[in-house]
Amino acid sequence: MSRLLAIDTSGDACSAALWCDGVVTEQFALTPRDHTRLILPMVDALLGQAGLALRQLDAIAFGRGPGSFTGLRISAGVVQGLAFGAGLPVVPVSSLAAVAQQALRAHPGARALVCMDARMGEAYFAAYEWQGTARLLGAELLAPLADVPVAQFMAADRALLALGSGWPLLSRDPAVAAAAFAVMEPAALPRAAVIAELAAAAWRRGESVPAHRVEPAYLREQVAWQKDG
Repeated sequence: MSRLLAIDTSGDACSAALWCDGVVTEQFALTPRDHTRLILPMVDALLGQAGLALRQLDAIAFGRGPGSFTGLRISAGVVQGLAFGAGLPVVPVSSLAAVAQQALRAHPGARALVCMDARMGEAYFAAYEWQGTARLLGAELLAPLADVPVAQFMAADRALLALGSGWPLLSRDPAVAAAAFAVMEPAALPRAAVIAELAAAAWRRGESVPAHRVEPAYLREQVAWQKDG
């Protein structure tokens, strides 16, 4: 049995979800600039609907990035505050894995290539395959658009799923534009409900950290000056 709260503010969407032994409820809003205003009311509403106090949960999960610098600071701060106050551990979940998980569940024999616009002519990129959950191939990368290693992860024996806001930018490359993708979803975003699902599995494996060790995965060192919303 497990009860987890999950939040995500790593991109244009703001969402929170409650996982109770495999049953998930979620609040979701596509609002790029209202994360700070919305996320705590979402949490309160979910807990209120379930009749649970924060201390009755086993852990809190969050989309740890990569993603918007501002959004990741919001989620990390909220999760740290909640976890410290309730004495709960934290389960960080890759935002890219959450995007891949949604698509691979529907296409388990495929390979998911997640590419998110990182601004400044760069993209976050990662490839995944399904092994009961989205499994990372290689590493999460931040790379200039011209250097995103799409060709490295092309597979003749697998359908390819192109997910994320970076694909309209990559499609300017003739080789990428000519590739045969079974799915092209540039609007794909991480959701707290999927982060909760991945976090529940990670929690069972003992993959949690104390609140003071919560760290977003920015992948870019010099981001504090860049206004990215």
